[in-house]
Amino acid sequence: MSPPPVSPDPESRPPARPVTGRRRTPAVPALSTGSLADVRPGSLLVALPTLSDPTFAGTVVYVLDHSDTGTLGVVLGRPSQVEIRDVLPGWCDLAVEPGVFHVGGPCETDTALCLAAASTAEPGDTGLRRVAGSVYLVDLDGDPADLVGRLDGLRVFAGYAGWSAGQLAGEIAEGAWACVPGRAEDLLTPAAGPELWRAVMGRQTGRLAVLSTAPADPSAN
Repeated sequence: MSPPPVSPDPESRPPARPVTGRRRTPAVPALSTGSLADVRPGSLLVALPTLSDPTFAGTVVYVLDHSDTGTLGVVLGRPSQVEIRDVLPGWCDLAVEPGVFHVGGPCETDTALCLAAASTAEPGDTGLRRVAGSVYLVDLDGDPADLVGRLDGLRVFAGYAGWSAGQLAGEIAEGAWACVPGRAEDLLTPAAGPELWRAVMGRQTGRLAVLSTAPADPSAN
């Protein structure tokens, strides 16, 4: 009969490792940049650092119209040297500072578009066509006197930005643009260029907000 196995001396065994739970690596949130389905009048197209086109690098575009035939908007925060009073003297007193034309984009730069914030406007008000929320397109052929006291402020843009059918979808898929909600104050803010870009990006959430610390236009470095 074999002797029973001798239990090993617990003191002679290597010390056991303490049992610990496996530490989970925090999940990195996906970079949510929106999609073509998020593009609508009143939204913003914000150029991401991967966009290398110098015409749009570091820009924020306010969307005016979006349909199956294409997209139209104006670049915000690009003041020119042309005074509104020198071209449209009747409208200069209603414009917010700086009272100059803003470069709205590369298309039809000899065309003037006027956008206003009018929080007390009502449907059918003469001279105003609603874009989204309290933002309206202003008929520059009308009488500015009719709008005195009815606007929170306006800006006049020279030219606009436009995408043909399918063009913007391709650029968003390539990661060139983020689509985020816009605000009426985005039109009237004195912030311009990189300052405006960082302000818009900084109010987003997740990794998109982190990009607000990156250069708006990497090619400018």
